[in-house]
This record gives sequence, structure tokens and C-alpha cells, in this order.
Amino acid sequence: MTLYQKLKPDDHSVIVVGVVGAGAMGSGIAQVAATAGHRVILGDTNPSAVGKAKAAMAKSLARDVEKGRMEQSGADAVLARISDAGDFWASYDAFAKCGLVIEAVLEDLAVKRALFSALENVVSDDCILATNTSSLSVAAIGGGCRNAGRVIGIHFFNPAPVLPLVEIVPAITTSPSVTAAATALVSGWKKTAVVASDTPGFIVNRIARPFYGESLRQLEEHIADAATIDWAMRAIGGFRMGPFELMDFIGNDVNYAVTTSVFEAFYQDPRYRPALTQRRLVEAGLFGRKSGRGYYDYRDGAEKPEPTRDTTLGQAIVDRTLAMLVNSAVDAAHMHVASPADIETSMTKGVNYPKGLLAWGDEIGPPMVLQRLEALRAEFGEERYRASPLLRQRVRDGRSLLG
Repeated sequence: MTLYQKLKPDDHSVIVVGVVGAGAMGSGIAQVAATAGHRVILGDTNPSAVGKAKAAMAKSLARDVEKGRMEQSGADAVLARISDAGDFWASYDAFAKCGLVIEAVLEDLAVKRALFSALENVVSDDCILATNTSSLSVAAIGGGCRNAGRVIGIHFFNPAPVLPLVEIVPAITTSPSVTAAATALVSGWKKTAVVASDTPGFIVNRIARPFYGESLRQLEEHIADAATIDWAMRAIGGFRMGPFELMDFIGNDVNYAVTTSVFEAFYQDPRYRPALTQRRLVEAGLFGRKSGRGYYDYRDGAEKPEPTRDTTLGQAIVDRTLAMLVNSAVDAAHMHVASPADIETSMTKGVNYPKGLLAWGDEIGPPMVLQRLEALRAEFGEERYRASPLLRQRVRDGRSLLG
């Protein structure tokens, strides 16, 4: 019986879920699966990682109990369903009975391929092998397996127990039944599943690059400092966090790695070029909150700089960044990365944007978005600012970006 057939009665608890990697993402995914009723096998090469992950989960679940979202008995049951895979250096035998194994390990293609190749020798023939990669090719990860049809991307967003979006990413080799099973399973976990094509960055990490990249360009051009750009994007743009606050929260090492991966995967398309400013921060070990310094200083006694609250300047910052974001979303629709509806859902539920970018572009007016892009391209002479062919078509035809 295949995993998809097992899902038909909606009794997801019959499937044992394995999670490899007990860091923030892996432990979050394990908590989501255990909350949905699965028995979960959580493993990590660091012997103490699973214990630390379960302690972090206990704190998270305690907050849910405190806020009335869960009974204490339910929280205890979630933790009881999660067991330690044990010593990875001996074998991966703990995952032998899993119907699904999700990896959340180092964002390194060779590491992920080697892991899946080893897991294939242990798990059953119908076990799905899923990668939580945010930017690597799912096809390349599956290329190290004898049966690449079982390999799929199931990309959660951090923190996994909180953010509702999950990108389902089938490779060109993924079996349609595996895509259907993964989508059904994730939907059963009360997550919003969207299907993305196996292209660099998938939906969210592809479309969102200008939120960081164009803000960094404006910083490097000395149009405004980080505090002012963050203020503008929050106070005028309506975003929950400014780009520099968010990069410091994510970790500049992580954000820079994703940008570099997308840039290289798109054959150095200037739209995705990383910023030298962020590279220097990474080289200096200034990763953000976790290192104590990034764009801001988080050390004891440090004062956060005050922004320049100039609404004219702030609006110009938002207009420039938003034109690039809307163009990025339109181009993703043009290249069939996902449906327009899934693009809108992804940006509001995956990264909490205040509006779907296609609808936002319609609100601004597609001719105005195109005008801003063409002005930037004329000023800088860079292909970075080229408008998507679909944007030009919609302006010419007088049609909505949402189609």
C-alpha cells in the first residue's frame, strides 16, 4: 500500500515521520508532525541536539497551554510522540518504519545527496524522502537516489509551528502520486500547501529577493541609512519588519547564502546579485541577533539608531523597492513558477507581506510600476531593472496583473 493510499482515510497518525536535523527548522517540523498525531523520529549528528530541541519544544508548547490554545495533556502527548533516532554514526536504522523522512540539515547539495542515498538503504520502497531546502535544486538532491521519483521538496518557513505556508516542490523526476501524497499530508497538518516549480528559490525566496537586495542598494547608494529604510518599509509600506531588521533576525549568513545560491542558479542574473555590504558583514562574523551585531548592535547597552522620519524620502524608498517586488512576482507568474493565486498566498502567508504583490501592483497601477522600473533602468543602465514581459503585456492590454 502506498503512502497516498494510506492517506485516503485521513488517518495521518498511521504514518511514522522521520526528521533529520534537530536545529530550529527540524525541531519545528517535528513539532508540527507530532501535533498532527504522528509518531516522530528526530535525529541529528550532534548527540545533544535532540534533547535541546525537545526542551525548546516544551517551552513552545507551554506558551500554547498558557494562552489557552492547547491543554497540558495535549502538550505532553505531543512531546511523548517524539523519540530520538540515536547514534547516526552507527546507522539510520531508526527510520526504517517511516513513511516520510524530511531532512533539515546543512544547505549543502553533497550533504543532502549523501543523506538520501544512505536513507534509501534503510527505508521501505514507498517511503517519501523530502527536503526542506530553501534554494537548492530538488532534482539535483534526488539525483543521488536510485529512485528519484520518491524525492520531493517540502519547504517550511521558520518558525514552522507558527507560519502556515509550506511549499510543495516536485522535481521533474518526482512521481505525481508523491506530489499528491505530500500535498494531502501537509494540508492535513493544517498548513497551507502551495505547489511550486523546481526553480531557484521556489516561490517565496525567489520573489522576495528585492525586499533585501533593493534595500541594500539604496543603503550602498547612501540614499538612507538602515534605520530609515526599515522605518519607511514598516511605517509607509506596512511590512511587519524592515529589511535590515529581518536580515539580522534571519541571520546575514543564512540570507546571504540564499541570495548567492539563487544568483548562481540563475546564471548570474543581475536581478539577484548579492550585495558587497552583506558579504562583508558575513566575512566579519556579524550575522545579526545571534552574533550580537549585524546591521544593528544588539549588545548590552547599545542604542538603536533613530531613523530620519521624512515621509517624502520614505515614500521614494518604498516605491522603488515595491516596484522591484511586484515585477519579481509578475515574472514568477510569467515563468509559471506557481499560479497567480499561489503566488499571492505565498507572500502573505509565508513572509507576512501586508498584501499580495500582484494585487498590490494592480492597486498602484501596472503602468506606474512599469514607469518606475524603466526610470531605474534608464538611470543605472542595468538589466537588474528590466521589466517582466508579462508586465509589459498587461500594461499594453490594459489587463490586471492577477489575470
